[in-house]
Amino acid sequence: MYVDPPAPRPKAVDERPPATSTGPLDNQPAAWEFNPEYQRLVVAWQTVLPQLESLRTTLDKAFNLARSPQTWDAPVGERYVQDIREWRTRLAVYRHAVLTAISDEAHDTPRWIPVKTSAPHAFP
Repeated sequence: MYVDPPAPRPKAVDERPPATSTGPLDNQPAAWEFNPEYQRLVVAWQTVLPQLESLRTTLDKAFNLARSPQTWDAPVGERYVQDIREWRTRLAVYRHAVLTAISDEAHDTPRWIPVKTSAPHAFP
């Protein structure tokens, strides 16, 4: 089926912001903070993935039960099996679309953003 796109990485405990190259003549020293928008995407991924897994597990269980000859005694059972197969396919496409949207936005969002510091400067 589909392979999950790369997940946004949460901030590691020992992760440091990028090195700054502030010189003596730079206007403002650069300070960095972990991007709250990127953190929002990490939380979205961690929230959505278990719910999608739960839906997939439930549909897989229903599909396996529907395919069992002990469940259906009539030819109409094949129609339900086909319906559940279609639902599984649509869920896989939906899962891929949602996770790809989050992953693509995380790829385009910087992990660290510069923030202004209010330190005094000799040259205003």
